[in-house]
Amino acid sequence: MQINCIAIDDEPLALSKLEGFISKVPDLKLIRTFDNAVEAIGWLKENSVDLIFLDIQMEQLTGIQFLEATGSTSRVIITTAYDQYAIRGFELNVTDYLLKPFSFQRFVQAANKVMEYYSQKQNSQQPLQKTESYIFVKTEYRFERVDIDDILYIEGMKDYLRIICTDKKIMTLQSFAKIEESLPSNKFCRIHKSFIVAIDKIKSVERGVILIADQRIPVSNTYKESFFSKIKQ
Repeated sequence: MQINCIAIDDEPLALSKLEGFISKVPDLKLIRTFDNAVEAIGWLKENSVDLIFLDIQMEQLTGIQFLEATGSTSRVIITTAYDQYAIRGFELNVTDYLLKPFSFQRFVQAANKVMEYYSQKQNSQQPLQKTESYIFVKTEYRFERVDIDDILYIEGMKDYLRIICTDKKIMTLQSFAKIEESLPSNKFCRIHKSFIVAIDKIKSVERGVILIADQRIPVSNTYKESFFSKIKQ
């Protein structure tokens, strides 16, 4: 993730220090610097930016006046030698308040807050991953659709797998590993070298034996721990 930023400060040395710090953080990209807030307001009317480093005590327009005037949705980190504006700054929803002279370590802490904000925002906007409701298995000379919600359990029989559904039984040459990959792990569980079961179709579990569709299936020691951890969630 790259955070585009600008820096506003009427002290050349302070701007130079910010440029140096920003250049050391790979996720930050400095777009512009401004030595006064008025010019920055004009630029922001035509451009957008993720983060603003903002001094407080400047001629023409102070940093606080800048925030009150713009109502910018950008994240803001205040950089100032004066601590009396901290409360007002946070009332205006600044992300952090760096008191000059601040160290690079303190600068990185502030930058990380901004990166965490945008990371969470990006994750919240990502669409939920779609889960397929069916699979296709090869049986004889065709591929047959099997609705996942209809599967009761799958049994290994030498070279074949037998898929037991609510309304049919299907024989396929697919491997256990291949079919296990295609099934949602939150709905199915391997309980034995020869069995995968649909968790929501289990009627009962007693003494290490599952009852599902009137079929009793043992839970082997190899898969016992992972199985019980799933059904106890």
